[in-house]
Amino acid sequence: MSRRSRFSEAPQRVVGNRMSMVSATPQSKDLFGKLSLSKAQSGTSERRTSFFGGGTGTTGSQRNSLYGAYGGSEKIKDPRPSHDKAYIQQCIKQLCEFLSDNAFPGTITVKSLQSPSTKEFLKIFEHLMSLQDPTFQLPTVKVEEEVPRFLRDFGYPFAISKSSMYSVGAPHTWPQVLGSLVWLMDSVRLYSGLKEQDLIFSDFADGSREVEEGSDYNKLFLDYTCETYNKFMAGADTFEEEDADYLHKLKKLYNVDEEHLESECQRYQALAEEVERLEKESHKDPLMNKRTQKLTMQTDLQKLRGYLDNLEAFKTNQDHKAVTLAEELEAQTLQRDSLKPEQSRLQNILENQKFTPADIERINRERNELQQTLDSLSRSLEETQQQLWAEEIAEAKAKEGAGKEMAEYHKLARKLKLIPHSAANACGHDFEIKSFCEYGTAAMTEYKAQIQNPLRNMITDVEEEFNKLSNKKLSLVESMEQVNSNIVDKTNDVKQLKEQIRKLDEQLEHDLQDMAGEEERWAAEVDSAENHKKLLEKKVLGGHDEAMEQLKATQQQYHLVLQETKEERRTTVNNLTTVLSAAVNHLTIIEKNIGDQAKRLDRIHKETLLQDEADLKQIKTMVANFNAKAKTCCDDVRQNIFEIV
Repeated sequence: MSRRSRFSEAPQRVVGNRMSMVSATPQSKDLFGKLSLSKAQSGTSERRTSFFGGGTGTTGSQRNSLYGAYGGSEKIKDPRPSHDKAYIQQCIKQLCEFLSDNAFPGTITVKSLQSPSTKEFLKIFEHLMSLQDPTFQLPTVKVEEEVPRFLRDFGYPFAISKSSMYSVGAPHTWPQVLGSLVWLMDSVRLYSGLKEQDLIFSDFADGSREVEEGSDYNKLFLDYTCETYNKFMAGADTFEEEDADYLHKLKKLYNVDEEHLESECQRYQALAEEVERLEKESHKDPLMNKRTQKLTMQTDLQKLRGYLDNLEAFKTNQDHKAVTLAEELEAQTLQRDSLKPEQSRLQNILENQKFTPADIERINRERNELQQTLDSLSRSLEETQQQLWAEEIAEAKAKEGAGKEMAEYHKLARKLKLIPHSAANACGHDFEIKSFCEYGTAAMTEYKAQIQNPLRNMITDVEEEFNKLSNKKLSLVESMEQVNSNIVDKTNDVKQLKEQIRKLDEQLEHDLQDMAGEEERWAAEVDSAENHKKLLEKKVLGGHDEAMEQLKATQQQYHLVLQETKEERRTTVNNLTTVLSAAVNHLTIIEKNIGDQAKRLDRIHKETLLQDEADLKQIKTMVANFNAKAKTCCDDVRQNIFEIV
């Protein structure tokens, strides 16, 4: 067990916020004395693909030790949806990201993992195993036998067949092999997490890492862990009493003031609402653009003033140099005047003196040497002046850049409402930086100490709030995914209803065609009956009146039956149209209100299913009644015609 993650190696049955109790470590105390508890990971924030993340067990059963549940000879069925395309794509994406983050020696993409070759699989397998054992080397012979053996020895609970190693990228083989790679990836993460942890007691920790827990907390946490773990191994799934007692002892140990903490939370919530309201009002304020322009112009004015100050400083420097050069020129002039008598004396000596060729050569040589020295000194002076000019230009550019950065800092600070010290987010701190030209290195150091510490505290608070909002966002995204899944299920149900309606329409059309054929047959039978009647009229003159009366009665009955049949057919068509319109309207209403009725989705789903079943039963009943009536009418007409004949 590590100091941070102490839980059973068996598949986890208890879901929820159990990790909140484990992570309740006294990492820091704020100014109000509240205990900082680590944020529990939400069970619905992310769909885990790990095998160990979603295990279930039987209530009251005993837990086995590490890998004890898989020590038997019977094969365990993989409960993961390995044939779900969305699940496979999610596993591939996670594996690709993991390999990229852990220096995989090669190029790996999501596309290449759709159907990888055996060579690519072996390369990935060897890399995952080497992350846990740096000395691991994959054998070069009988790889199809060694890989399943490695997985079995490492504790993989599901069997990988030898034949699957021959065709790793096949559609029927790759999901199972991908599941083993994901299991190895989760094992690497677990191993890395445990490796980075310290020991249980802070007394044994090395001096390279600061540990805030003391022996009192470690003893308290160890007692809590042992008690809950023993109950967990005995079959318990809830530990409300132990959690409550543990939190009570923690609060007592760290002197947590719950009333003060609650008041500060309410105060923070009120301030956050006020800040949000002020931000909304500032966005809607028509003077915001003018204020922004004013700030921009003020920044430009500060830049111009800084540039003017730089020019004045440069001018002052040049004037000082000009005065220095004038003084040097005056000194050189005085020196030249003082050297003129010496020059006259030397010239007189030169005119009156006779030089030998050696003296002349020596004098020329000395003159050349002096001229070279003078030239080198002149070049050094020019280079020094150019270097001085470049340094001054660089200094001016550095000052201008510093001015821009300071203006950008002030602009951002005003946007974040940190300047002036009475701003909403300044909390009484002065984040404004004066002109950097007026201060030295000590003043800059003082500014850093004055500004960085409050900013770090504010950044810490903002990051905590961002983490809370991120967790809330993840839960909302999960809820939205659930709603979308329900919408898809509902759409499939609607498609099935539409398919049933289409089949009913086809059946109705087929029945209408049958009725048209029956009418044609009836017409043919009527014609034959009329021909037979004429023969009977020729043969039986005495029963002519009686036969005519029977014929008229039969025709009237036929028209009556035909009219009733048409009326029933029209009524049936109208009923089917009404049912279809009602179903379409019902579908439209569901699609419009599904966003607003998310909380009542289950109840609406059940009512809709009951209503659809009732409508379907009603349609089937109507069609059956119509068929029965049509059959009855056909039988009656056929019987009447036979009687006439």
